[in-house]
Amino acid sequence: MTDLNVKDYMDALGKSARQASRHIANADSNAKNQALTFIAHAILREKAALIEANGKDLAAAKENGLESALLDRLTLTEKTVGSMAQGLIQIAGLADPIGQMNDFKYMPSGIQVGQMRVPLGVIGIIYEARPNVTADAAGLCIKSGNAVILRGGSEAIHCNQALAKLVHEGLEKAGLPKEVVQVVETTDRTAVGELITMKDYVDVIVPRGGKGLIERISNDARIPVIKHLDGNCHVYVDQDADLDKALAIVENSKTQRLGTCNTAESLLIDSVIAQDVLPQIAARLLGKGVEIRGCAETCKIIKEAKPATDEDYYTEYLDSIISCKVVDGIDAAIAHINEHSSQHTESIVTENYTIARQFLRQVDSSSVMVNASTRFADGFEYGLGAEIGISTDKLHARGPVGLNGLTSLKYIVFGDGHIRT
Repeated sequence: MTDLNVKDYMDALGKSARQASRHIANADSNAKNQALTFIAHAILREKAALIEANGKDLAAAKENGLESALLDRLTLTEKTVGSMAQGLIQIAGLADPIGQMNDFKYMPSGIQVGQMRVPLGVIGIIYEARPNVTADAAGLCIKSGNAVILRGGSEAIHCNQALAKLVHEGLEKAGLPKEVVQVVETTDRTAVGELITMKDYVDVIVPRGGKGLIERISNDARIPVIKHLDGNCHVYVDQDADLDKALAIVENSKTQRLGTCNTAESLLIDSVIAQDVLPQIAARLLGKGVEIRGCAETCKIIKEAKPATDEDYYTEYLDSIISCKVVDGIDAAIAHINEHSSQHTESIVTENYTIARQFLRQVDSSSVMVNASTRFADGFEYGLGAEIGISTDKLHARGPVGLNGLTSLKYIVFGDGHIRT
């Protein structure tokens, strides 16, 4: 496509999305749930075809030298296809937020004032590699009464187009316009520039991908953006930690899956227990092929550790590398996290209730955990059915963005002929 053709194409998508948004905003819960169920069944029915389409994407991605973390995100298996379908079924089983009314109170004038939850309208989602986002985002937008324009990465074009057909099938079978979910068919990057400036048609942009992509969109968008830049997640092992829990949590947080934003990239350990506990934790990590980059004290204790630079403590590796620092207690740990983290997810391992409460109160991140792996920071694990992304912003939505994060509130007023005097 030429730039002009791309502009016309995106403009047509925007107009269609705006029209479809009015239909889906007024759709009843039964129709939306039917659509989700039909889509889930279609995905399971076409499992082999989806994996075949994904194979084409993987072959091209490997030929183009796509990095290992993105290849991991791109890959579909029977299990991940099943999880896509399961996520849609779970979303169908959630309460419909649209039209919910709450916080009613009578005012001195006699009017009754409350709030109603409503859709955002049209959402533009830009993402790299992950074909599961196509299903998750479609499902959440349908249930929350929003239309959506999905622009996946060129590396997943075959699988995304295959999924789009199944989504359209499910929508039409439920009597809803297929334009509720539109997947951009061109891989021309000009389409992204158009999407993030279509303020007449699109109400919010959600980018999911690398830091460079999200920074570009945040800088260039003329539409509000729900974003996170990266996931530099921490695990802090307190002096009152249970050793078995600490070993399991650190290992799982770092090694269960390397290429995700909720993987731990930094380990902090209380100096009181570092000499005894750090070697045992390091043995677990080194045994899984993880390179440790540590402070001077870490390097004294762990001979295999490499000296860390200050930049290491700010880095989301998405690789078999972890930064490590020995700190003098809870206050130093919190100070380090609040200085270096990306405000995504942090976890403390401790049996001290007071210390745990302090950590929960003072760590400024979108998910803060006690005695749990950072890998739980996920919409599915939080019972949201799926997530549109994990927001490290503080306005509108924070943490995994599920149904409520794709809605807003408007005030509603009941009167009985009341007039203001």
